[in-house]
Amino acid sequence: MSKTIFEKNSSGRKGYTLPKSDVNLKLEDCVPQNYLRKEEAKLPEVSELDVMRHFLELSQKNHCIEKGFYPLGSCTMKYNPQVNEVLVRNKGILNLHPFQDEDTVQGALRILFDLQQDLAEISGFSNVTLQPVAGAHGEFTGLKIMRAYHEAKGNSHKKKIILPDSAHGTNPASVSLVGYKMVEIKSNEKGMVDIEDLKAHIDDKVAGFMLTNPNTLGIFETQIEEIAKLVHSVDGLMYMDGANFNALMGYIKPGEIGFDIMHYNLHKTFSTPHGGGGPGSGPIGVRSDLAKFLPVPMISKNGNKYYFDYSHKETSIGKVHSFFGNFAVNVRAYIYLKMLGSEGLKRVAENALINANYVMKKLENHYYIPYKDIFCMHEFVANNKWQKEKSGVKTLDLAKRILDKGFHAPTIYFPLIVSEAMMIEPTETESKETLDEFIEAMIEIARESEDNPEILKNAPINTPVKRVDDTLAVRQLNVKFEM
Repeated sequence: MSKTIFEKNSSGRKGYTLPKSDVNLKLEDCVPQNYLRKEEAKLPEVSELDVMRHFLELSQKNHCIEKGFYPLGSCTMKYNPQVNEVLVRNKGILNLHPFQDEDTVQGALRILFDLQQDLAEISGFSNVTLQPVAGAHGEFTGLKIMRAYHEAKGNSHKKKIILPDSAHGTNPASVSLVGYKMVEIKSNEKGMVDIEDLKAHIDDKVAGFMLTNPNTLGIFETQIEEIAKLVHSVDGLMYMDGANFNALMGYIKPGEIGFDIMHYNLHKTFSTPHGGGGPGSGPIGVRSDLAKFLPVPMISKNGNKYYFDYSHKETSIGKVHSFFGNFAVNVRAYIYLKMLGSEGLKRVAENALINANYVMKKLENHYYIPYKDIFCMHEFVANNKWQKEKSGVKTLDLAKRILDKGFHAPTIYFPLIVSEAMMIEPTETESKETLDEFIEAMIEIARESEDNPEILKNAPINTPVKRVDDTLAVRQLNVKFEM
């Protein structure tokens, strides 16, 4: 392990010295006494060069999309165009303040208004709010709208939301947060919703159905219209988890095939760096009669003027976030959409599918792939069944060995309905050469599992940090350094 920046402390060493203040005012006179420190902060005393080398070293140890392939299933770790970063750091955008009068931020409001319109157009919904700041936050907002819809109709008997057993883990959590009961139904032998099991759970208590499409097995749910007909027959609403919308852009409009509410993951589908948990943006789109429940304010336009629209505040579920959402992420999505246009978005979806199917086909004789009889969408699921039978190698061992080959590991042990799952999502931004390198590494690991399984069980061996005790790290987390 490298030394921390605190361990590099050398008393009296400085990286930067502020010029002597020429203002006749003491800081103690500006800050209330109860907020003043009683003793000096214990900060590391290091030179500017120490700081630069320390953080450069850390950045090189970490894996990122600019450094190498990042096939983390369900996360859509695509490369993000640098032009987004350049433009979002434009002073006109960077120096905006959320308390500015709307007359002084017309350009920013136009961006948000146009983004609302563009997202509505590509998804087939009537209205879109940009306020939720993460996918799960979008789920929460969408389900709050679903609840408001039923309360407005006096549907107090609606108590449950149906989810397939392939659902994202955030879905049942969102259902619970909004006060509904989650009812899980099975997937069929093709990895799609089991219609007969769904029928067995359809009754007057159903408030809605929550579905990811394509689902977490990387399979497009082809029975949407039949599912929607069943759910709508009891006045339930169809919610689409749009985390995998990257595979549908330009081809499928969820609002036109039976869904009533959907969230988008702008930080995945529309490009924002999101490794490490943020920042994100999870707008939701709704059908026209649900628009009155959307969070306030919306961004609207009157003639040539854009404004914060509170006109439906009496029926709105209220605000779900301070100010107006994650503005910088929304701007990146706006740039991405305008840069690609409708044809570009279709190419994104096409290439994401082509890349995923290419990798799946190349690996099908080396790893067990439970659902390979149909084309996958933007990702697929494999597991260690053959390696486990021959040498006892776990999926965790495979994932750790992938790190030694210079790639980020795929998502493992999810979805839960596939034992020891390994979910691989190449995304559209990777070249054939990169995919071939990954495929070759995966095939080599499969050979190693037969010839030298111990190397997998002790992997990783080439990384700065070896195999850690994940459970201990979670239960006894200690990231504090005592000077």
